[in-house]
Amino acid sequence: MDESSLPLLPPPEEGRDAVDRHWMTQALALARQAADLGEVPVGALLLGADGVVLGAAHNQPIGRHDPTAHAEILALRQGAERLGNYRLGGSTLYVTLEPCVMCAGAILHARVQRLVYAATDPKGGAVVSLYPLLADPRMNHQVLLRGGVCAEEAGLLLRAFFRARRP
Repeated sequence: MDESSLPLLPPPEEGRDAVDRHWMTQALALARQAADLGEVPVGALLLGADGVVLGAAHNQPIGRHDPTAHAEILALRQGAERLGNYRLGGSTLYVTLEPCVMCAGAILHARVQRLVYAATDPKGGAVVSLYPLLADPRMNHQVLLRGGVCAEEAGLLLRAFFRARRP
């Protein structure tokens, strides 16, 4: 199943935590698709201000021969295409791994309102781990952040993926 055929259910009504967990579960399903293809298991899901899914993607830099084909970038591109505008104000991006510098920059430029991520990335994270890029007050846009949603599941998926590839 590719991201265009992912069954996306409406989020539950039980408050923000349940909604965030619901959508992160969908992003984790995308991450598992990436792992099945030999890509680093990262999935991303972009919701518009009205709660409609605008983009859903998993990592594809290997398959596309494209270093920018991270899940976040692909989901943002889909959302911009659907809206006919690269500005994605009011949107929420769910991603299974803390975004890198490239993806954090794209999130800023797209004016994503809210980022929800699962696992932190101590070797490449540009949200809290290495560079707090999205919280830098010198930037012309501020992103609301929530980390740690389904972090254990995302971490297990990433560790299993890399363990299987290392001797």
